[in-house]
Amino acid sequence: MEKPIVLSAGVVIVRKQGERCRFLLLRVFNYWDFPKGEVEPGENPLDTAIREVREETGITDLAFPWGEIFIETPPYRSGKRLKVARYYLALTSQERVRLGINPELGKAEHDEYRWVDSGRAHRLLGERLRPVLQWAVDASACNAQG
Repeated sequence: MEKPIVLSAGVVIVRKQGERCRFLLLRVFNYWDFPKGEVEPGENPLDTAIREVREETGITDLAFPWGEIFIETPPYRSGKRLKVARYYLALTSQERVRLGINPELGKAEHDEYRWVDSGRAHRLLGERLRPVLQWAVDASACNAQG
């Protein structure tokens, strides 16, 4: 019998610099992603996404001017599990990121972070996440240069 699909929830975070937009990417090994984590039993996915952002980045001032819109990835394998990642879209004014320590790992989950424009984000992200980025660019009205 196929195991149930595991849902992760995260946030594509936009920070505006004048007319320019920057997207927050996190790196573990050579893989770039947006902040996200698994939805715990009984937890609302949006609450998970906000919690994961706080734990992984220290960002606490998320605003959702576009509402609670989200996009989900097609199912993908992560180890032996089948997962779907749901991403919400939020705005922050907080530039400083603190890569939080995961108590289970005893170290930060991520090796690096970058605030990048959409063009650079497109080059760093893998094929599975590029549609998520394009959705966020379209929904936030951030163009390729900004």
